[in-house]
Amino acid sequence: MTISQQLAEEFHLGVEQVEKTVALIDEGNTIPFIARYRKEVTGSLDDEILRNLFDRLNALRNLEKRKQEVTELITAREKMTPEILSAIENAKTITEVEDIYRPFRPHRKTRASVAKEKGLEPLAELILRQDPSYDPSIEEQADAFIDEEKGVATREEALAGAKDIIAEIVSDNAEFRKEIRRLTMQFGLISSKAAKEEDSVYAQYYDYSEPVAKILPHRVLALNRGEKEEFLKVSITVDEELILKFLFSEMILGNRSPAEPYVEEAIRDGYDRLIAPSIEREVRSDLFDNASEGAIKLFADNLSHLLMQSPLKGKIVMGFDPGYAHGCKLAVVDPIGKVLDTAVIYPVKPREEIEKSKMIVKRLIAKHGVQVIAIGNGTASKESEIFIARLLKEIPEDVKYIVVSEAGASIYSASKLAAEEFPDFDVMQRSAVSIARRLQDPLAELIKIDPKGIGV
Repeated sequence: MTISQQLAEEFHLGVEQVEKTVALIDEGNTIPFIARYRKEVTGSLDDEILRNLFDRLNALRNLEKRKQEVTELITAREKMTPEILSAIENAKTITEVEDIYRPFRPHRKTRASVAKEKGLEPLAELILRQDPSYDPSIEEQADAFIDEEKGVATREEALAGAKDIIAEIVSDNAEFRKEIRRLTMQFGLISSKAAKEEDSVYAQYYDYSEPVAKILPHRVLALNRGEKEEFLKVSITVDEELILKFLFSEMILGNRSPAEPYVEEAIRDGYDRLIAPSIEREVRSDLFDNASEGAIKLFADNLSHLLMQSPLKGKIVMGFDPGYAHGCKLAVVDPIGKVLDTAVIYPVKPREEIEKSKMIVKRLIAKHGVQVIAIGNGTASKESEIFIARLLKEIPEDVKYIVVSEAGASIYSASKLAAEEFPDFDVMQRSAVSIARRLQDPLAELIKIDPKGIGV
């Protein structure tokens, strides 16, 4: 199946439609340009479908590129077989391709490679055959591999080296790793413990555990940050007996061979020492990649909604920037954003000057004809909302309130642009002005904020 055919199947489109769209992409046309000006070519595909198709196209092309590279590498080592080639061609992800390539990848020095250098590979093969009856016994045959010049001094050392080779064979099996990865994703637990005895924003994860299959993306990102900042120790575990049961069913013939105990030991060692740490890294990497992609999409959606909010035109607005110790900052702006008045009140803890605060707000509303109050959604927002809701019930004027995002308001208030616009205001007054204006025209106000300041 060609890439175009696969895309057509996944997106429920016609193959010719996909081919024409891919041709436009390959010519260097941008997604916005194609969506807007090439509808007749793409069959009126919208920008969202085009972006998803573009991302999937790149992913499939990268997969095909890696398949070709691995095929050439294995062929160059004269190890290619029809079965391996078929497995590569049928691989659905790069991870599957890497699993197939693993046995042929140049290895750093390992316990298995050292054992092979000592000539113990035939002994490993002998054990793996699992004959029902060995004559002479496995142990006696192991004596034939004792060679002090090669570093094999005893029967036990020979058998240990053979088991190291078997452990690596188990670890390098692509089908085994694929199934173990699936079992870990389905039945594994992700856990975290405190890495140091001090309080932090990660305290809720100091004794935390949840199924890998159910963990939410924001928790994955929080665990990774906590681990990176050395507040957490994170691990993924799965019932070892579940994995070993699968491996035993695949590797042990069940004919009561005296070799079974040796194969079992090698399988346990291969899983504990080689497979489990590797699969844990892969699963965590997949969780992080998926969480990051989801976070980016969520951020993009939230930002789009924020930027595309309809402006509130022709209204006199009071910006209300909540706060505790430093009070709540107020700024009244006219319908075109010109500042009419400012004030600071203390309606919440620790001072709780409720009556005095009410008097100031009522005076500003009456004096300037305030029609809407925009309350920032940051610190003390809930308490401020309760204060305003109660106050509005006490006045004759028809005034509404709305809670708005104040993301970036503090960044703007301390910026050079804000200082130039309001040289006589302190940063708190400027923040209240920004909150009022972003209700009047969100896009016009938000473009003043340096994206680097809020991590965009």
